[in-house]
Amino acid sequence: MAVLPDLHLHYVQACQDLSQPENPFIARVLQEADKNDEINTKGITLKLSGNNHLVPVPRVTDDDLGALVSVLDQAAFVTGLDLAYSLLTDAGAQTIATFLQENSSLRYLNLMFNDIGTSGAELIAEALHTNQSLVHLRMTGNKIGNQGGMFFASMLRINSTLEKLDLGDCDVGLHCLIATAIALTENKSLKAINLNRPLLSGQQEETTVHVARMLRSNSSLVELHLGKHGMKNFGVEQLCEALYTNSSLRYLDLSCNNITYDGVKFLGELLKRNKTLRILDLGANRIEDNGAIYLSEALATRNMTLQALSVVNNNITDEGLVALAHAMQSNTTLSHIYIWGNKIDRNASVAFWELMEMGRLELGCTDVVPYEVDGEVFLAELSHGLAKHRYWAPRSAAVDPGAANASLGILPVSEY
Repeated sequence: MAVLPDLHLHYVQACQDLSQPENPFIARVLQEADKNDEINTKGITLKLSGNNHLVPVPRVTDDDLGALVSVLDQAAFVTGLDLAYSLLTDAGAQTIATFLQENSSLRYLNLMFNDIGTSGAELIAEALHTNQSLVHLRMTGNKIGNQGGMFFASMLRINSTLEKLDLGDCDVGLHCLIATAIALTENKSLKAINLNRPLLSGQQEETTVHVARMLRSNSSLVELHLGKHGMKNFGVEQLCEALYTNSSLRYLDLSCNNITYDGVKFLGELLKRNKTLRILDLGANRIEDNGAIYLSEALATRNMTLQALSVVNNNITDEGLVALAHAMQSNTTLSHIYIWGNKIDRNASVAFWELMEMGRLELGCTDVVPYEVDGEVFLAELSHGLAKHRYWAPRSAAVDPGAANASLGILPVSEY
């Protein structure tokens, strides 16, 4: 049962009991939380991230965690804890793991970009063998390595509560990815996973083959991030063949790979038949004009389910960009499109300006904005995109959940 909102008072007392000096940043956040009018009716998230502050803050350390978790043990209304960009090591991971084993109210935990290593990953993963409350964990940027990732893969075979797991930029390797794919053939609870930027030495795309095999049997995963996998056209073909029978995946991230227009042929054919995908990220590949045309043909004639498409930095010229703009005129479902970083010239500028003028494309749904000089239309960049909030989240809640921006970063699990 939730106690009255006196988090700061409990924190002061806990620091005294542990002979631990107060962290003024933690104290201020707890004081602000005590003033939250919804504290007794809704779960709150304590935002203790060390970045995204106008004034530098004393970041949370391992020593600070003892008093903090002592407070949280008495506060069931705290359902989220954001410790991103703090100074936590494996020692802090041990405190967090003990807390997770005993806590039954925390649903969201963000530990991204700390200094947690393999042993810390083992402790946290083992805690999730028994924890039945946490549904969203972000380990992004902690160098847990392949062995640390293996502990999470093993956890996925046991845990039936976790719904979103972010292991991007964690230096996981071949064996971790294969083990994770195998675990997800049995796991029925996980809905979103980020496996971006593993450390892979081979060129045989064994991991993509295993992921494709998993997608044939998995019916719960709705979001999959496979950026920076060195994926080539063969890997895309394997994924597309699996997605012909998969009816759950809605968000597929293939950004920063080695996909060319030959690989996009398979995606174009998939889009003509797949009725499930809603978001497709092909940013920073090499699809060029031919690839853009393959996509536009599928979107203009056969696919009426895709809602967001990113083709940023793909060496596309006016020909391919105009084809995509024309596809949007006949396709009424595609609402978000991101094109910056390509070779945008006059025809593409006019085509996207016309989409905005007729109300077909809204400014908040693309990463370009038109402007006019001497009667000629040009496009400038807007800071929008599918990865806008992947590494940081706005401190305010004023983010449109329909913007399809990195749901592992800002969208609650309930959005699924």
